Amino acid sequence: MSTTHVYRVNGMTCGHCVGAVTREVSALEPVTDVRVELETGDVTVESERPLTHDEIAAAIDEAGYELVS
Repeated sequence: MSTTHVYRVNGMTCGHCVGAVTREVSALEPVTDVRVELETGDVTVESERPLTHDEIAAAIDEAGYELVS
């Protein structure tokens, strides 16, 4: 069963930021698609199962940004 969730990320300012977040979130095993909106900070994630807060927060942190709770 596929699930879609939108997360808000602080600190992205350019295309490099978008690429870093996309790469790290895409590396999570259940993730099937990632779309990042630089202007709003929204990261839309489609995955085979819901992600835990810790999973998505760790991926965003690894990219160098902060997940808004």
